Amino acid sequence: MSKFEVVLLFNPELSTNALTSELENFKSKLDSHSSKLINEENWGLRDLSYNINKFKKAFYRYLQIEAPGQIIKEINKDLNQSENIIRYLFIKVNEHQELPTKLSYEKKEV
Repeated sequence: MSKFEVVLLFNPELSTNALTSELENFKSKLDSHSSKLINEENWGLRDLSYNINKFKKAFYRYLQIEAPGQIIKEINKDLNQSENIIRYLFIKVNEHQELPTKLSYEKKEV
């Protein structure tokens, strides 16, 4: 299994319950594709560098997962169908970054 770091950007207009449900939905997709979640970090509501679908902000989630490489294409198809995920990025890594990340520290200082 390969190691991936995932960043998900969620619609800023989601309620806390809807955001939690979207995240649980993503985690269940991982489980159904025989992948496992290693770590997770909530980066909170942050400004976007540029507008995406007329949104200026998004809820950021950072996840570290282990999954077979071919499964990522299937997960991408599922993520493309979600209206509440406005952007996502999968990065294959040799080793997972140590948590908490720099962005997490930034959030606490502000």
